[in-house]
Amino acid sequence: MTSRAGEPFDTDRAAAEVTELLTAPVPSDGPVTAEGDPVTEEWTVTAGAGFRIVPLWEGDPLTGVYAPEWNDAEEAAASHLAELARALDARWGPHRRVRLDGPLMRRQGGSPVEPLFEALFSQDLYGDLEVWGPLDPGGRWIGLISGHSDGDAPFVLAALVSDRPIPEPADYDGRL
Repeated sequence: MTSRAGEPFDTDRAAAEVTELLTAPVPSDGPVTAEGDPVTEEWTVTAGAGFRIVPLWEGDPLTGVYAPEWNDAEEAAASHLAELARALDARWGPHRRVRLDGPLMRRQGGSPVEPLFEALFSQDLYGDLEVWGPLDPGGRWIGLISGHSDGDAPFVLAALVSDRPIPEPADYDGRL
């Protein structure tokens, strides 16, 4: 799934990688592209106009896993996200939550969504974003998100950087 498969979660490492995103290159325009490891083809980065998304952690596959172990895996992903968010809150101040259920419902209904949100959904990142910004240097925004594609797929924790504000998307109004 991602290039982080098999790595244990480490808050300090993840926080350092998120901080490095503040100076990472992001395209000013162009299409959204996802890249994978040349050997394993596991996802390593997605970039599009004004943003870059990278995996920070991947849990174990959930094939054949049922409750309570499945619940434990979900709680571990949520715990890693919360722990990393607390570390970044200590560095940058409180974050805000950006709910993505509106864009997800629009996408599921066949309507287009913002390229950043489409890129997240394409990597099976369906959770809400935890967002900080604008931050120095450069006034960029940072986001964290966790998700997985189905009951068998591992949970993934990812970070993004954007050189543009990450607004709260409009709620889904049921129209396509």
